[in-house]
Amino acid sequence: MTTDILMPKATAVWLVDNTSLTFEQIADFCGLHPLEVKGIADGEVARDIRGADPIANGQLSREELDAAQNDPKYRMKAQKSRHAELLKPVKKAPRYTPVSRRQDRPDAIAWFLRNHPEVADAQLARILGTTKATIDQVRNRTHWNSANIKPVDPVTLGLSTQLELDAVVRKAADKKAKDDKRRGIVEPEGPTLMPASETGVLEDDEPAPAFEDEHGED
Repeated sequence: MTTDILMPKATAVWLVDNTSLTFEQIADFCGLHPLEVKGIADGEVARDIRGADPIANGQLSREELDAAQNDPKYRMKAQKSRHAELLKPVKKAPRYTPVSRRQDRPDAIAWFLRNHPEVADAQLARILGTTKATIDQVRNRTHWNSANIKPVDPVTLGLSTQLELDAVVRKAADKKAKDDKRRGIVEPEGPTLMPASETGVLEDDEPAPAFEDEHGED
């Protein structure tokens, strides 16, 4: 057999039920032991498995099947299923940030830390294409360029779209609301991203949070 087939037992069930192939032919095609195929035929193995048609899913040609049914010594050759690629898990590629924009990431991190501290570091790293180590450096003022870091939103910097930003903020806000509810904290008008009771800012013209003031001192 040149190609590993998908759902070998389900395929064997179908071949047992719908063809005149020998147990050895089915076992060879499906990568099973002939006794296991016999067990399928006797109803002792794979009783709850629904048969999968290898012709319909592109793993076997009608010509191969006909040739095998006409010659018990013939061994069928599986072909690559057209569905195989669709069934493979797709790993999302890491976010790529152009070199010209990478120097802006600390500014975006600072913006998140000041305006949306509820966003988890993992989410922050994902949307900005950065690392937790860099986030910690910006947070703790140990970044090599700390003196020049100024909070700027990632959309303005071109590091994310508005939709991506909104989705991350909303997800973090929802999680915070659930956590608050679990701890018995209830917001009368629903959860907000930065409640005045937490930040201590009551009016728009009052001083910005400490993060921005510290930057100003730098």
